[in-house]
Amino acid sequence: MLYSTSIGLDVHARSITASALVHETGEVVRASFPGGDARAVAAWAAGLPRPCRAVYESGPTGFALKRELDALGLPTVVGAVTKMLRPSGDRVKTDRRDADFLARMLAVGNVVECWCPTPAEEADRDLSRLREQVRGDLMRARHQLSKLLLRKGLVYPGRTTWTREHRQWLRSIGLPEPEERFVLSELLEAVAQAEERRRRVDAEIARRAAAPEHAPVVAALSGIRGVSTLTAFALDAELGDLSRFRDARSLMSYVGLVPSESSSGESVSRGAITRAGNAHARRLLVEAAWHHERPLSPASEARWRDAAPTASIAGACGRCNERLHARFARLRGRGKPGCVCATAVARELAGFVWAIGSEAQALAGPAS
Repeated sequence: MLYSTSIGLDVHARSITASALVHETGEVVRASFPGGDARAVAAWAAGLPRPCRAVYESGPTGFALKRELDALGLPTVVGAVTKMLRPSGDRVKTDRRDADFLARMLAVGNVVECWCPTPAEEADRDLSRLREQVRGDLMRARHQLSKLLLRKGLVYPGRTTWTREHRQWLRSIGLPEPEERFVLSELLEAVAQAEERRRRVDAEIARRAAAPEHAPVVAALSGIRGVSTLTAFALDAELGDLSRFRDARSLMSYVGLVPSESSSGESVSRGAITRAGNAHARRLLVEAAWHHERPLSPASEARWRDAAPTASIAGACGRCNERLHARFARLRGRGKPGCVCATAVARELAGFVWAIGSEAQALAGPAS
C-alpha cells in the first residue's frame, strides 16, 4: 500500500515528539505531546494527508503504543534501533531531529520492522524472562553467602555444593560474633527465598507449557538434548511464529550466531559471531549446545523419542542429537576451545529448532 504521509515518533516515557513528512509536497509538519497520549497523536495525524503511517524505534517503551495507535486507525511499525544507521558526521541529537530522521527513513522504505508479538505472546515472553531474572538473583545470593564463608576461612570439604549434605553443613556453622551470625542467617534466608521464588516460577511455566498452543512445540523441542521444558517454552516464547523466518539461516542470523564479516575487494575476513538480535534465545541455545559434548545415552534417546508428538519429529530429534554430538567431538578433536565448539554447535542447533519447531507449530494450529 502506498502512503501519502510518513510520521516519525520519538517516544519517551512521558512525551512523544512527532514529525510528519508529506510525500507529495515535501512539507514537514511537527508536533509535541508532553503527556505521551496516543489518542492525541492519532487525532493530530487525522488532519494530515491520508493514508498515513507512523514509526518509532524499538526500546523500553515496548509495543503498547503501536497496538494503541493501530486500534485508533494509525498504522504504526516499530523499527529495529540497531538497523537505524545515522550519518557519522551528525553530532547533534534532539527529539525533533530524531523524529525527522525516522520520518525520512520510513518514507524511503529504509526501516527494518520488528516482529510485534500479541499480548498473550508478550506475556509468555515476560514469564520466560522472569525465570532468567530469578535464576540470576539466586546465583547472586549463593555467591554472596559463599564469599562470606570464604572470608571467614570456612570452605566446604565436599565436591558438590547445594546438595543435601552441603545444606546440612551450612546449618551447622557457628560464628563467634553475633553480628556475623545475623549476616549469615540473612544470607541463608535470601537463598531460601530465591529458591522458593524459582519453584513458583517453574510451576507457572510448567502450567503454561501444557497449554494447547505450546504443548506440541514444547514436546517436540524437548526431544533435543539440553532442551528441557523450561528451555523449550522459553524458545517458543522468544521466537514466536517460526514461519516468519524463510529458512534456518534466517533464524541463525536472528539470534546472532552467524560470523561477522569485513570484506573488501578480494579480501574476505570473517570474525566472531555478530551477537545481533535476540540475546535471550542465543543464550538458551548456547547453554543447550554444551550438553552435546557428552556421549549419547540410548536410554535417554528412547525416552525422548517416545515423548515426541510424531514419528517425523522423533526422527528429526534423533538426527539432531547424533549430528550435534559428532560436530562437538570433531571440533574438540581439532583442538578448538570449548566456547568455540559450543557456539558452532548452537548455530546448527538453531537450524534444527527452526525445522522441528515449525513442524510442531503446524500441529498446534493457528493459535500457536
